Amino acid sequence: MRIGILGSGLMGGNLGTIFARAGHEVVFSYARSAQKLKRLARDAGGTARHGTPREAVEDADALLLSVPWSRMDDVLDQAGGLSGKVVVTCSLPMNDDNTGLVVGHSSSGAEELARRIPQARVVSAFNTVPSEVLLGVFYESRRKTRRPNLVYCGDDQGAKDLAVTLINDAGFDPVDAGALRIARYTEPFALLVGELAYGGTTGPELAYRFERFRTE
Repeated sequence: MRIGILGSGLMGGNLGTIFARAGHEVVFSYARSAQKLKRLARDAGGTARHGTPREAVEDADALLLSVPWSRMDDVLDQAGGLSGKVVVTCSLPMNDDNTGLVVGHSSSGAEELARRIPQARVVSAFNTVPSEVLLGVFYESRRKTRRPNLVYCGDDQGAKDLAVTLINDAGFDPVDAGALRIARYTEPFALLVGELAYGGTTGPELAYRFERFRTE
């Protein structure tokens, strides 16, 4: 598949690298510098390359949206039309100082995103996993038969089927949590995982072990 990365920070960079090494064509876009995008594409190998958000969207089978919530409108404006595109979002709707969710209880960031781009096919996935452990899971899953679960949700079955491929490629067993409204529960859980990962002294491995309890 051709996968456009909208937001090439730690999460987007690591997932883009994983997808490239799994054999997909990846276009990294939307980072702090062109040099970072070039480095990501070079290090990912394969057919990975860098470009603008609009170039990442062009002919993409799927888009990974991984940007801070405050930059959502900017990246969507730069990306252009998303009609019919599968958008796999792992962006949490955090406030400017990253202390809490700005969308919650009666909705979610994923649902708000679907309202902003109603012509797109939105799936929520990956945001419950600390970005630092993604590459480790990817390489470890090649050596073991039991893999940690990763939940996803969405309203478009075809888009969810595509997300399943990406989740498998990243080294996880996909678990369908249901409709996109389930993101109202997974996003607060993702915030909790983030607090476990970054609030203590043991780093993201703590949260990774927390997610693996079901498979131990």
